Amino acid sequence: MRAFIAGLPKAELHLHIEGTLEPELLFAMARRNGHALRSESIEALRAAYAFDDLQSFLDIYYEGAAVLRTEEDFYELTRAYLERAHAETVRHVEISFDPQTHTDRGVPFGTVIDGISAALDWGREELGMSCGLILSFLRHLPEEAAMATLEAALPYRDRIVAVGLDSSEQGHPPRDFVRVFERARAEGFRVVAHAGEEGPPDYIWQALDLLGAERIDHGVRALEDAKLVERLRTEQIPLTICPLSNVLLKVFPEMAAHNLPELIAAGLVVTINSDDPAYFGGYVNANYASIADALGLDRSQLAELAAASFRASFLPDADKRAHLDELAAYVKASP
Repeated sequence: MRAFIAGLPKAELHLHIEGTLEPELLFAMARRNGHALRSESIEALRAAYAFDDLQSFLDIYYEGAAVLRTEEDFYELTRAYLERAHAETVRHVEISFDPQTHTDRGVPFGTVIDGISAALDWGREELGMSCGLILSFLRHLPEEAAMATLEAALPYRDRIVAVGLDSSEQGHPPRDFVRVFERARAEGFRVVAHAGEEGPPDYIWQALDLLGAERIDHGVRALEDAKLVERLRTEQIPLTICPLSNVLLKVFPEMAAHNLPELIAAGLVVTINSDDPAYFGGYVNANYASIADALGLDRSQLAELAAASFRASFLPDADKRAHLDELAAYVKASP
């Protein structure tokens, strides 16, 4: 099964680029930028990746992101992810970035997006990957800060396909960000939002009805609301599920308890993604392998998840069809 997964063409739609910062690169950047770290070694840093919930992860996540200072840093970070993704037969990526994590530290918005964009251009030219960029607002900060970030992003709108909402979900409902998402939609951005990971199903309703979300990041708690499930199924609104993340952050006690089979059985559009793979123990292929092993998914089900990843993307229809044709040919040729 792992050989089949390794060659399976796929897209990744839920990936925070700051969450791909591997300890080795983190330490190298810290040395280069003169940034002191609490952990004395790579091994000690990895040992700290034991989380009780989303907030305990975010505390370490933001600490790690503090080493990112220069355009070169953001370029190296993004290029390293693209090389890994390409090796795992990811054909298309829609990468989220959190500019407020950096601008609040005095790093200019242009430094962040220029470094990331240069790496995405490299990936397109050298790896043949297509790439989209999603600007995510931090929901633990006020809407006024998100609006300022949106204003800063407007000169770079040609590089950004969508806006999203992430960070601490509990106590930060989507309704707190109605005005900034209304403005973003008016400016022509697509919309995604984290909802229904730790927060209740009502947060998914809010993301759809108040923010205009076209895709829900996580959304695993949707099954608690039958009417919500019916809507997600009827409108075929995609969920970007991150299995290893869900287990590491205690959304589910173990992979065997994940509700992915129930989501699939309910007729929902489900995709598989890695979220913050440097912290959660695996990139996208490890997530596919984990659900195949623990949940007993077969090749046809894995192939359908890969197909859903292309259909749920923001790619033009012609590009989606080309990827789906490649996927079908791969499945047909696989022994």
